[in-house]
Amino acid sequence: MSGSIVLLHLAGAVALLLWATRMVRTGVERAYGEVLRRRLRATMRNPVAAVLTGVALAIALQSSTAVTLLVGSFAGAGIVSGMSGQLAVRGAEIGSALVVKLLSFDLSLLVPACLAAGTAMFMATERRAWRQAGRILVGIGLLILSLELIGEASEPLRDSRLLPVIVDYLAGDPVTAYLLAALMTWLFHSSIAAVLLFVTLADRGFIPPGLGVVLVLGVNLGSSVIAPLLTRGAEPAVRIVPIGNLLMRGAGSLVMLILWIWLQPSPDWLGFSVADQIVNGHISFNCLILIAGLPLAGLVYRASQGIVALAAPVPSADSLAVAEVSALDETALDRPAQALANATREVVRVCETVEIMLRRIIELYERADPEDIKALAALDDRIDRKHADIKLYLAKITTRDLNEDEALRCQELLGACVKLEQVGDIIVRNMLVHVRKKNERKLEFTEEGWRDLKAFHATVLANARLAFNLLVTRDAETARQLVQEKDRLRAREKESSRNHFTRLSEGSARSLETSTIHLDTIRDLKEINSLLASLAYPVLEEHGLLSGSRLRAT
Repeated sequence: MSGSIVLLHLAGAVALLLWATRMVRTGVERAYGEVLRRRLRATMRNPVAAVLTGVALAIALQSSTAVTLLVGSFAGAGIVSGMSGQLAVRGAEIGSALVVKLLSFDLSLLVPACLAAGTAMFMATERRAWRQAGRILVGIGLLILSLELIGEASEPLRDSRLLPVIVDYLAGDPVTAYLLAALMTWLFHSSIAAVLLFVTLADRGFIPPGLGVVLVLGVNLGSSVIAPLLTRGAEPAVRIVPIGNLLMRGAGSLVMLILWIWLQPSPDWLGFSVADQIVNGHISFNCLILIAGLPLAGLVYRASQGIVALAAPVPSADSLAVAEVSALDETALDRPAQALANATREVVRVCETVEIMLRRIIELYERADPEDIKALAALDDRIDRKHADIKLYLAKITTRDLNEDEALRCQELLGACVKLEQVGDIIVRNMLVHVRKKNERKLEFTEEGWRDLKAFHATVLANARLAFNLLVTRDAETARQLVQEKDRLRAREKESSRNHFTRLSEGSARSLETSTIHLDTIRDLKEINSLLASLAYPVLEEHGLLSGSRLRAT
C-alpha cells in the first residue's frame, strides 16, 4: 500500500475520531445542557464541589475546553466567582484525562451495541431527549470505532523508512516534539482526541519511551490555548477563567518540560507500556496542576485579571454610538424577495443594538456612570428611528405584488420590529429608572441577591441571542427551544422571588432597602424575555408545532 493511501486512511480515521467526539459533546449539551448548568451554579461555592463538578462535566461533555468556556461565561455573568471557576476548570482537566483512561481499554464490543441502540433510539421517536440520548450512544460507538480504524490504518507504517527517522528526530529534540503536539491539539480542538491518537500509535510501537511524556505535555499546552483564542472577542470578565487556565496549565507544561529535559527521569514508573505512560502521565500532570493550583489560585486569578485588563481595555461610552449605513434600499422595492432581505438586515441591526443595551444595563446597576446612562438612552433613540424607517419600508413593500410567503414574512418582520422597540423602551423607561434610584439613594444589593439578579439577566441575554438568531435562520428547533426556555425562566423567577423573600424574612437590611428595585428588575427582565420568545411563534406555526396558543408536545 502506497504512503499516500496510508495517510488518507489515517486522516479519515482521525476525522471520524474528531467528529465522534463532537457528536457526543453536542448530544450531551442539547439533552442535558440546562441540567448541567443548574448543577454547576448550585455547586460552585464550595471549592471541593467545584473541582468535582468540573470532573463530572468534562466526562459528560467529553471536553475540558467546553467546560472552560461554560465556566468562563458564568464567571463573566457574575454567576460564579473567578476563583471557583478556576478550580472547576482544574477538575475538568482531570475529568478529560479520565475519559482518555477509560477509552484506552479494549471496548470493541461496545461498538455494535452503541451503534444499534443509539440508531434505534434516534429513529424510533420524535422526543428530543430520547433522540439526543441516541445521538450520544452513536457518538460513543463511532469514537471507539475510530480508534480501531486509526490502529489499522497506521499498521502499514511499520514498514516505512521515513517514520523511524522522524520519530528519532523528535525523540532527540523534545522542544520540537512538544510544540508539534501543541499545534496538533490546537488543530483538533480536543485534548482527548490528541492523546487518544498518541495512545493508539504507541500501542503499535511508533512512539518510544520518553517521547510519549513530552507529547502529553505538548497536548496540555495546546489545549490550554484553545479557550483563550475562542474567547478573544468576548467581554473581559469572560476571558479571565480561560487566561487563568493558560497560566496554570500552559505554563505548568512548559515548566515540566524543562524539568524533564534537565533531570531526564525514567518514564517506567508511569506504566509498563508507552501507551500506559502517556495516559498515566496525562492524569498525573493534571493532578499535579490541581494540587499546585490550590495555593496559587488567588495569585493566578489576579494575574489573569491584569492580563485581560491590559489586552482588552474597557471601551468608552462614545464607542456605543457608531454611525451605520441603512440597508433599506428603495430601488429594491420592486423585487420583494430582495426588499425583504434588506429589511431583515436592518432588523438584525436593531437586534444588535438591543443586545448592547441589554448587556450594558446590568453593568449600570453596579456602576452608574452618567455618560454611560446618557449613551444607553441615545441607543434607544436610535432604535426608535430605525423602527420608524423599517415600518415605512415594509409598508411600501406591501403595496407590491407579494406571494403568501412574502406577505407572512413582511408581517413577521413588522411584529419583530415592534417587539424590539418595546424591549428598548423597557430598558430605558423602566430599568434605567431603577438604576438612577439605586444610585441616588446609594443602595447596595446583598451578595446573594446580586448573584440571583445577574444569573437571571444572563439567562435572558442568552435567550435574546437565540431569538435574534431565529430571525435569520427560522429554524424550528431553535424556535421550540426558545419557547421552552420561556417556561424555564418562569420557574427561575419564582425561585428568585422565593429566595428574595427568604432574605427579607431573615431581617436583611440591604434586602429590605433594595426589595422594590430587585423585584421590579426581575419583572422587567421577564417581560423582555416574553417579548423576545414571542418571535418564535410564527416559525412554530409555519411548521405546525403550535396547538392553539401552546407549544405542541412531542
